[in-house]
This record gives sequence, structure tokens and C-alpha cells, in this order.
Amino acid sequence: MSDNEDFAVGFIGLGNMGAPMAHRLLDWPGGLVVCDMRPEALQPFADGGATPAKTPAEAAEQCGVVSVVVLDDAQVRAVVAGPEGILRTAAPGTVIAVHSTIADATAVQLAAECAERGVEFVDAPISGGAPAAQRGGLAVMVGGSPAAFEKVRAPFSRFASMLVHAGAVGAGTQMKLARNLLHFIAFSAAAEAQRLAETAGLDITELGKVVRHSDSHTGGPGSIMLRDTTDPVEPGDFWFPIFSHVRDLGEKDLSLALELGQRLGVELPLARQALGDLGTGLGVGPGHIAKEKS
Repeated sequence: MSDNEDFAVGFIGLGNMGAPMAHRLLDWPGGLVVCDMRPEALQPFADGGATPAKTPAEAAEQCGVVSVVVLDDAQVRAVVAGPEGILRTAAPGTVIAVHSTIADATAVQLAAECAERGVEFVDAPISGGAPAAQRGGLAVMVGGSPAAFEKVRAPFSRFASMLVHAGAVGAGTQMKLARNLLHFIAFSAAAEAQRLAETAGLDITELGKVVRHSDSHTGGPGSIMLRDTTDPVEPGDFWFPIFSHVRDLGEKDLSLALELGQRLGVELPLARQALGDLGTGLGVGPGHIAKEKS
């Protein structure tokens, strides 16, 4: 057993996400301690060799790292700082890792409370869903000190294939919120595309298959997120001809989609905004089609 695996890991919250994450820690060299309000959630882990705990405080007194996967800010506060919370028993040097998506301000406040006890706090939201957790393929965005990041690296690597040290406490949550902003705006755009296709008499289940197939090859929206700044792209920059080409294709196709929507009587507000914003967002400015339509 290496030095960074000689501590027990606690896991609080064994729901749809927490259970598959914790399952991958069952053979953690230092041992796994689990806590959940539901006895039926604890039993499979106890059968697998984990130590059940009745409260977060009971779990924390045995562990060097405690992961938390509960519903919201209120539950996180209760688990960390409540009467039977982790801070009641956590030893100095313990790292509390919250994987729930909470407010970044909540993370900063809890980190300050933890620091008073000599305990480290990291906000470590996750991306990828339960299937990724089951196969150890999650992305984890960590906000916290370099020392805390190093301590959680080994246990987190059991359920994640990508670990990003986003910055200080709160940065992990901020990165997750930016990632999910893209996710849910894309869902709204998908709904708009389905309305257009359905009104045109197309099979929208087949459209969905095409989208998933093509995105698996192109990478979807992430395929343009390759620069380290959102500043305008200078004409001599490597990216200028690439993003100008993307803009020109995008403006053409968005314009054609808007013309189709107008003929069919389908409002496409996201497409209209995208036509005006695409070139500027890419950093190369609007193309001739966007300028003509403005």
C-alpha cells in the first residue's frame, strides 16, 4: 500500500450517482466507510466488505477523505456542518470532497468553516452520469488547495478518468456550471430543431440518431473549445481561417433553417440569435450573411 492509499475513504450518499462511484472504492486499500439514510442502500456495500456508518460524523472519524454525494446545498451543509456532520469528528488534515453541484458561494463558506478545524474542503462536481461512474469514466472538476488535490487524486481515479484541478475552492463548481450551461442550452436548441423537423413532416427519432452519430465523430460543441482565451482572433492567427470557415458554414445553414422555419410558420428564436452571434462568439466577427440579416 502506498502512502497516498493508507487512509480510509468515506462515502456519504449512495443514490444513483453515489452508489456506482462508491462501488469502485470497495477494494480501496485503506478501506471504505459508507453512510446513507436507507439501510437497503448500505447493505450491498456491507456485504462487499465496506464498513457502514450511522451518521456522517461516525464515518468521518475513521477516514482521511470523505466524499459527499447528496441532493442540494441544504443537504451538503447538514452533512458537513450539522449536529451529526463530518466536522464534528473529522481529524485535522481530513479532506471533505463535495461532488454535488452546489453554489460556489456555499463551497467557499463551508471551506472557511472547515479551515477553522484544520480540515480541507474541495468542491469536486462530476460530469458523465451514472454509466460513466460505473465504468470509472467520470470527469471531476476540483476546487481546492494543491495539497488537497493530491490527496484525493488516487481515490478519485477509481471512478474518474479525467481529474481537473480547476483552481481554489469554488472553481470546481464554477467550471461545472459553465459546462452545464452549454449542456442545457444545447437541450433547448435540440428541442427547437425537433420542432422544425416535426413540422416539416420528418421522423424526429431518426433525426436524433443522426445527431448522436455525427456528434460522436465531430465532438459536438466541445470541438470548437480549443483556444485558451475568448479574445478576438487576429487575422494572422492559426485559428482565423478555421473559425472563419466554421462561421461561414454556420451562417449559411442557420439562414437556410430560418427560411425553412418562416415557410413552415415555426419560430426559431435560438437559431436567429445564433445567426447574429456565431461569428463574434468564435472570435472572427460576423460574416456577410449575418451582416445582411442584421
